[in-house]
Amino acid sequence: MENLDKVRLLAPDLRDGKDFPRSPRETLAGYVIAARVVDKCRADLAGWLGEYGTNCPLDRVWLDFAEIDYDELRGFLATGASDEQVEEWIRERAKQKTAEEIVPWNNQQRDRRLSDVPVELQVFMEGYVKQFVPRNKVVYTLFDIYDYEEQRA
Repeated sequence: MENLDKVRLLAPDLRDGKDFPRSPRETLAGYVIAARVVDKCRADLAGWLGEYGTNCPLDRVWLDFAEIDYDELRGFLATGASDEQVEEWIRERAKQKTAEEIVPWNNQQRDRRLSDVPVELQVFMEGYVKQFVPRNKVVYTLFDIYDYEEQRA
């Protein structure tokens, strides 16, 4: 089986709005956001990214914290690596951190309000929330926005 075929078996098809990347709340290798980054990158490699972006400000939050190079991650995902292989790859390449560093960081990300995120993400979300979050939903955290839009909440 070719690598692209392997990637397509794992990648969500984000083109039609019926499939979504994993919630930023889900963890991979112990980190929130990481599973979502992997899903979007796989979709991009498969040609199925749709309206989503990769290496975007939200992705950068995790990539910068873990000190993971996006292009290296993308290259590894292009091999058709499974989630288990990706977890091992992340554990080998991420900056070594203790549970006492990762767990509070994960909780901080889960609790982040729009006013807590980088300015470029705040600016982007200004229009995004109006466009994609139903009017009757209250946004408490940044992750709420993605879960509302992607029909998980």
